Amino acid sequence: MSRTRLRFSKSYMTFLSVALLLSACSGSSTDTATTSATQAKEKVAINNHSDDGTDKIGLSMPSQYLERWNRDGKYLKSVFEEMGYEVDLEFAGNMIDTQIDAIDAMIDNGCDVLVIGAVDGLSLTRVVEKAYYAGIPVISYDRLICNSEYISAYVSFDNYEVGRLQGEYIEEALDLENAGSKTYNIEFIAGDSADNNARYFFDGAMDVLKPYIDDGILNVPSGQLDFYTVATSQWSTESANIRFEILIGSYYSGANRLDAVVCSNDSTALGVEAAIEENYKENNSVLITGQDCDEANLVKLMESRQSMDVYKNLTYEAYVTVKLVDSLYNGKEMSQELADGWDLGFECTYDTTTYDNGKIVVPSFLLKPVTITSDNAVEELVDNYGTYVLTDDGTLKVAE
Repeated sequence: MSRTRLRFSKSYMTFLSVALLLSACSGSSTDTATTSATQAKEKVAINNHSDDGTDKIGLSMPSQYLERWNRDGKYLKSVFEEMGYEVDLEFAGNMIDTQIDAIDAMIDNGCDVLVIGAVDGLSLTRVVEKAYYAGIPVISYDRLICNSEYISAYVSFDNYEVGRLQGEYIEEALDLENAGSKTYNIEFIAGDSADNNARYFFDGAMDVLKPYIDDGILNVPSGQLDFYTVATSQWSTESANIRFEILIGSYYSGANRLDAVVCSNDSTALGVEAAIEENYKENNSVLITGQDCDEANLVKLMESRQSMDVYKNLTYEAYVTVKLVDSLYNGKEMSQELADGWDLGFECTYDTTTYDNGKIVVPSFLLKPVTITSDNAVEELVDNYGTYVLTDDGTLKVAE
């Protein structure tokens, strides 16, 4: 399937100019921002005059070591290729320099658009600026790229909602609203502090549970409530396991009963579950949350060794990303009407207020996560699972 080189319209360039002006309101010099916008528009216009006959997608994923990123990267690559794109997929191994070097190479090799799941959203400022001046739009995928006015759009799930679902599960499972004189012990395992999403997950859960902590219904025996204290570098299962073994030995080796652990994702949940199974001596079942519905965690969920998970249909996220790239290619403006016109069959919200990356509020396309328990796992993950296929007319639809 041949395609002409990706060209972005005046409406796209208008957005970039507005983004730069917004960044001036965030503390940059207005004169500098305006000059940069003018220079960048000229560079994009020059770049768009060339034509090599193909559209090249630079696809940079943070790690091949977590199941979900393997799924994201491979699925995105397959769908883009089915639509006629040439795709350069690179995994960064959770190494910032490795990701930067790979993106640099994608730019130098003439990619037309970059889709980036960041290892560290704070560390890509230079390479993203380089992409912009080369006329290459950047889509921030799943993890927000921060401190840059050169981000075209953000595609993700509602990350705050993920944490809120975890907090609400604990609230309902322990019936905290009707606790009366009952009290419960809870601990928190957050994600990587370098991952912008981790803070949204933590804040979503904490906003639900903090009132019960303030009222003394929930106790945190370790006293560890600060995000950076409970954060887990690189979402590591081993790091979560070591920390939680220490917590059990320090605070739950006697008569203290552990009732719940809010784990921000599945890899950290695995570490916590192993620590509890090997070191916790009480007979009660501990409520444990998760996110991503990784295979190992779903096994534990069905065996009642993990209480809940949060499902983010990565097929949906990849599909929205593909639709967004194609829409920009066809000169369409980002809006809720654009998302509605994709006829997705699932909820996608266009958000222009939430995701401030330190320079601009990045226009975002947000998807809705789903709470998964052993009661609804089959329905949500098997019966309702949507896999997209390319039809003969070149469009995508959910497979029957």
